[in-house]
Amino acid sequence: MFRKKDSAEERSGASPDRVDSVFGAGLTWQGELGGQGGVRIEGAFEGDIALHGLVVVGEQGRLDCRSLRATTVVVAGSVRGDITAQRVEITRTGRVWGDVVTESFSTEEGAFLRGQITMEERVDLGLPGSDPSTLRPGSEQASAAESSEG
Repeated sequence: MFRKKDSAEERSGASPDRVDSVFGAGLTWQGELGGQGGVRIEGAFEGDIALHGLVVVGEQGRLDCRSLRATTVVVAGSVRGDITAQRVEITRTGRVWGDVVTESFSTEEGAFLRGQITMEERVDLGLPGSDPSTLRPGSEQASAAESSEG
């Protein structure tokens, strides 16, 4: 019922399961988004996201990116791009065109995904300041080997 904050949460004051900022339905934004905290996207966002926290793409939200990396991702709108997160949820109205790498995955009836799902015991989000205890052993070498092959 009660959860003790880890030291990173205490330092930042941010919870990985809380929305701190909202891009409203009338907004269109291009660029990159990074840092700590949670964000809800109700408008259109084009660009990569790398966030220690929650990313919610609302029912009217549209995200077009190469990669979305966050602690938790909830998709109720549309995402065109690859998702890497510890937890990914696609709701009944959610649409994803891209590959998903995650520790925990859930969907509702009616959700859409065109891409591959890779389930891992631990996911390296590749974010600055990531806790080394959440990294998989050898993940950096594996990533380097994969990128040199492709």
